[in-house]
Amino acid sequence: MEIDHIFIFSTHGGKEAEKLVEFGLTEGSSRVHPGQGTTNRKFYFENFFLEVLWVIYETEIRSELTSKTKLYERSQFFKNDFSPFGLCLVNSKLTDELFGQSQIYQPNYFPKGMSIDIITNEKNPNLPWTFRLPYRDEKKAHNEPINHLNGIRKLTKSEFEIPLDKDEKGFKTYFQSSKNISFKNGERNRLTLEFDHKIQKKVIEFKELNLIIKY
Repeated sequence: MEIDHIFIFSTHGGKEAEKLVEFGLTEGSSRVHPGQGTTNRKFYFENFFLEVLWVIYETEIRSELTSKTKLYERSQFFKNDFSPFGLCLVNSKLTDELFGQSQIYQPNYFPKGMSIDIITNEKNPNLPWTFRLPYRDEKKAHNEPINHLNGIRKLTKSEFEIPLDKDEKGFKTYFQSSKNISFKNGERNRLTLEFDHKIQKKVIEFKELNLIIKY
């Protein structure tokens, strides 16, 4: 399975992203999600992008339209059992079985008739909020910067650390053959991203984002 992007909920209005800039990542564009009540800061690479996401309008994210997504619960990860992470997979045949029982989310910021397939994982909230966009077998084109001062270029692995693992429905079994997405038991929700097969042999941790980068 191919990753389109990963989001991490922020508790400080996106200020955590400043550490990523200091680390040498070039920041891309940002956007507000009308009706969803969120906004973001983004960092693009050759094969995916990383999104720091936070709530700006609580009434919108808790509205009838958006409440079923459980995104509000994700945003409150610091005081509940929900993971702050979201995993967006490229919409391909490889993901069809995984999303066979998914929900449909039609956000206000999408054109009418375009929707997102979502797996809220609310019964096992330490797993990431998982979704795919409607663009089949492709990623949405962009003109975002992908050159970074630290030389990082391409995501090669992502590992989600999961505490209190109760994967009753076998969500993780869909990823058993994946070489770039894995899950492991741990003490807390944490994400490790490996870039360029760790060619520089360096590691940095961003504690406020529950993120480790190996490059």
